[in-house]
Amino acid sequence: MHEHIEVRVTASSRDEADRICSAVVGQRLAADCQILAPIESTYWWAGEIRRSEEWLLLMKTTVERFDELARRVRELHSYEVPQIVAVPVVAGTADYLEWIRRETTPASGG
Repeated sequence: MHEHIEVRVTASSRDEADRICSAVVGQRLAADCQILAPIESTYWWAGEIRRSEEWLLLMKTTVERFDELARRVRELHSYEVPQIVAVPVVAGTADYLEWIRRETTPASGG
């Protein structure tokens, strides 16, 4: 299993994206959080196809921090079922991966 992951979350607004990023980085649940915006999403919801403008968040963290990160995102998120998916980081430079590990360790500092 891979130790490092990128967690992808969509948010309904720039303000929501900013709040989520500030919280998860501030609580060391993610080493960083990037906001890509806006994006156009097309999806099924409540039996119909919908389209929405959303902001995509990319968070780098470790597998061991995922559950706590997902809980915090759910607390801050406006959606009933927010997108919270993790993809493995299959390779990266040693210093960058170490930085992710170090910055997501509670009570650490960089």
